[in-house]
Amino acid sequence: MDLDDNPRNLVQALTNGDPEKISTSRFSSLLASKDRDYLLSSTTQDDQQVKISDLEGKAIGLYFSANWYPPCRNFNEVLIGVYEQLKSNGSNFEIVFVSSDEDLSAFNSYRESMPWLSIPFSDLETKKALNRKFEVEGIPYLIILQPDGSTLHDGVELIYRYGIEAFPFTEEKLEELRREERIKHESQTLTNLLTNPGRDYLLDQTMARKVPVDSLIGKTVGLYFSAQWCFPCAKFTPKLISIYHKIKRSLEGKGGGEDFEIVFVSNDRDQSSFDSYYGTMPWLALPSGDPIIRTLAKYFDVQGIPCLIIIDPDGKTVTKQGRNLINLYQENAYPFTCAKLELLEKEMEEEAKRLPRSNYHAGHRHELTLVSEGNGGGPFICCDCDEQGSGWAYQCLGCGYEVHPRCMRAVDPATAASVQHT
Repeated sequence: MDLDDNPRNLVQALTNGDPEKISTSRFSSLLASKDRDYLLSSTTQDDQQVKISDLEGKAIGLYFSANWYPPCRNFNEVLIGVYEQLKSNGSNFEIVFVSSDEDLSAFNSYRESMPWLSIPFSDLETKKALNRKFEVEGIPYLIILQPDGSTLHDGVELIYRYGIEAFPFTEEKLEELRREERIKHESQTLTNLLTNPGRDYLLDQTMARKVPVDSLIGKTVGLYFSAQWCFPCAKFTPKLISIYHKIKRSLEGKGGGEDFEIVFVSNDRDQSSFDSYYGTMPWLALPSGDPIIRTLAKYFDVQGIPCLIIIDPDGKTVTKQGRNLINLYQENAYPFTCAKLELLEKEMEEEAKRLPRSNYHAGHRHELTLVSEGNGGGPFICCDCDEQGSGWAYQCLGCGYEVHPRCMRAVDPATAASVQHT
């Protein structure tokens, strides 16, 4: 049998039987074709070529990406920064772009921003073989091939999480970083999270008063990563404002000194956007552009916004899923602890027992069936409010339409049948 007919057989042949090992002496087998032994350099001119043999002895990142996909473009900016730092440090590292672009123009446009090497757009067979061999199911995807033959498949997560510190991308280095991370989390306090040597305060809503970070000690605090340009943020922020006020009023009624606060961690691109967006919020904020913002995003591994991290009164992380918990339980999610969530899940189970097993919804023409994680449900995006949900849902078994039980607007079958969209 031709080894090329079975990617796993080819990998095993290249690695002496270990599919997780790829020797750098075999890069030509991985990256070349029968009539090409080179890669394109960072210029768009085809005559600027680099011999594949020049990669021997280096750690190589195979970067599967495409110009048309926004998450790829977002990650590309981060990867460029890490790559250029590594090259300026003299690190023995190279990246090879494996394109999923739809035409040569898009490929060339995307590659103009890339300071690394590329497989020619025309070599479709090599690109397909690499996608099959490494079982690439989504992009962006970054595989690290080491000089010793070892392979790491989670390069995107490593770059987002650790940046340049992840180099040389060995298991030993990553274990060292994880150990340091565990120590940091164990000794975490609000003060070391939110201050730097030149700033020990936060801004209040007027931006005229400086609020000491230490004044938050003993409170439950939400770190709200968000930006004005982000459409999901624009939808979630008004909901969070409403929930924030409800939690504050509830705590005032109880007494006892318990309190809740939110700190805006801005991803806005300029001061004007920050000022405009923060002007809608009733809570505290880190100053726009503060270097702590990037540090916090890496520390909490924030890969998308809006994101709400909950810190307990002792300064320790309660959950990174504050946004989802707000969507599921509204103000009842407070204080977001495991004990409270277990109680809410039990209450939801009891409530579900009283819900109709099926119903018609005003926004959909087909009958919806009540499902849970145990009988066909699971994490979903509500088609009514566009926010994430989990656990119980009303689902169209035919087309997958799902809504939160609280978003269900029951109508009779005749009314539902008149709905034009599905």
